[in-house]
Amino acid sequence: MKAGGSGRDVVEDLVALIVEAGLEPGDRLPPEVKIAETLGVSRAKLREALTGWSRMGIVRRNRGGGTILTAPVAGRTMAIPLAVSVEAESLLRTLAVRRPLEIEAVRIAALEATPTARDRVTARMLDLMAVWEAGEDWRAADALFHAAIHDATGNPLFGQLIVQLQRAFNEVYEAPFGMPQLGAETIPLHRDLAGAVTGGDAEAGARLMAEILDETAAAARAVVEASA
Repeated sequence: MKAGGSGRDVVEDLVALIVEAGLEPGDRLPPEVKIAETLGVSRAKLREALTGWSRMGIVRRNRGGGTILTAPVAGRTMAIPLAVSVEAESLLRTLAVRRPLEIEAVRIAALEATPTARDRVTARMLDLMAVWEAGEDWRAADALFHAAIHDATGNPLFGQLIVQLQRAFNEVYEAPFGMPQLGAETIPLHRDLAGAVTGGDAEAGARLMAEILDETAAAARAVVEASA
């Protein structure tokens, strides 16, 4: 194991350690100091990885009681690189929890948004499309667009909960599978999504949001299949 690796390296080494030890859900991980020594990383880096896993439901950390594995990390097939399988499951789990929140946020925004909020959704959509069409990194613009929809609901909890979920994933993985543009094919749908929200068509907006999330999940599964 290499000392001082990146967050992704720490996670990959942690996956390998768990699999080599034959740990299954319900089993307790070795003490942090022992894991850090085995992986050749600082305890701070290890805690960062374990905290991210905890927020995604892969482990449960108990003060004074150690860390318990709560989800399998070996994936569905040993033909898939283990780290890829765990990362895919983490992303899909995150998307599954986000799905009802995102869809309901779109539905409420379409029904409740003020004229000012609708204008902001349109403006953020145009910014997103401009960045995407220019071939630039569109992730920040995409986040601002969805944040405008969350704000348009009038309920700040939508934005807070969704940001927390996404942050939990991003704290472990800077970009899914090291692919910042994963899900780029969904960007054109955002134009219609904005139109549904600003036009007050709640059901069309909900369908489009579901389609965007489904295509993103399909892209994640495609990466796993390509790695098999």
